[in-house]
Amino acid sequence: MPTGSLNDRIRKFYDESTNLWLDTWGEHMHHGHYGSDGLAKKDRRQAQIDLIEELLRWGGVESAERILDAGCGVGGSARYLAKRFDAQALGVTLSPVQGEAAARFNREAGLEDQVRIEVRDMMTLGPEDGPFDLIWSMESAEHIADKAGLMENFHRMLRPGGRLLMVTWCHRDLPPPLSTSEEKLLNKLYRIYNLPPMVAPAQLGELAGKAGFQQVTTDDWSQAVAPFWGAVIRSALEVRNFSLLMQTGWATIKGAWAMRYMNQGYRRGLIRFAVLKAVK
Repeated sequence: MPTGSLNDRIRKFYDESTNLWLDTWGEHMHHGHYGSDGLAKKDRRQAQIDLIEELLRWGGVESAERILDAGCGVGGSARYLAKRFDAQALGVTLSPVQGEAAARFNREAGLEDQVRIEVRDMMTLGPEDGPFDLIWSMESAEHIADKAGLMENFHRMLRPGGRLLMVTWCHRDLPPPLSTSEEKLLNKLYRIYNLPPMVAPAQLGELAGKAGFQQVTTDDWSQAVAPFWGAVIRSALEVRNFSLLMQTGWATIKGAWAMRYMNQGYRRGLIRFAVLKAVK
């Protein structure tokens, strides 16, 4: 059984796995976008940039002055958005390893005056840390157990008219209820990737509405990102990367082994790649 608090387990997982990810995939620690039908052939790192651009387009974001990257990894999105909009960005991560890497990337990019990264639980953020024009949540909300509280806090930290853009893993919409085999697969993923139970995309939208957000829209981009996990699996099996994987902690090795479960969940339609946009 897992030991330690959820945050401790998340921190340990990313402390151990981040350097391997950086070496293989670079500073953007999220899915790639392969066209709406998922059939576009493209460089995997370009696909990750394309996901950022597609989300901005879909969300109707054309400008921002202050940005929060909630669950920022090594700050890839924070730097990209700060440069794109000439904005100030705050990124938060639980992982000291990610925080150190982010600071190094900020220096190398000459963005130390625009991008600040804090090693901090996003649930400790409050209105005094804002207000923000844009809150960006890229594949981090799935680690938060209190999703209603997260939505409420995001709402408090935004300026009137500010926008929330979220990308997160969900399970499929209900009904029908999840089957025993679906629950079993989800529980494997929860245990290995340090996830609390997922919600359905529709429930995510409902929570945003209850928190006070307006113009709440959700969509399912699972098909657009479908090639991603296959690309991750292939990259892990490359000789050089496999050697690096063997040097990481046991949690990372289990995570790499579990990629097949994630891929299986996508193929079965159980794991959904949900996007949400909302306005305060």
